[in-house]
Amino acid sequence: MANEITIHLPSLIHRIGGEKTKQTKTIALQYQCFLKRVRRSRHWVLMGEAMSIQALVVCLQALNDDDLRYLIKKIQTALTHHSDKLEPLDAKLLRLISQNPGITLGELIQKTQCTEAQARIARFNADV
Repeated sequence: MANEITIHLPSLIHRIGGEKTKQTKTIALQYQCFLKRVRRSRHWVLMGEAMSIQALVVCLQALNDDDLRYLIKKIQTALTHHSDKLEPLDAKLLRLISQNPGITLGELIQKTQCTEAQARIARFNADV
């Protein structure tokens, strides 16, 4: 999927502990995210859709656990690199059209990976 991202978490167990890692893995599954170990190394990865990972971070912050600060900070830093995937397609199309009213349908399709029908509907909604 286009919104799916992977966040590398080196030495996760050494930083937050084994029990916290197990808890986080369980919580991540509730948000359709996967916290997995990279082969047999000490490194871990968090995979999932950008919006789901963002919801996971909100949940982890709500736990207010000092041991999870490293993990939360690492995920938030990685999400800043994927900010384009955190915005819904309709909002992104509307923003692009409002920033540049002369943007063509081809440019909208290229920038957002949407269909021509979605671009036309967004153009119509922006004109209304």
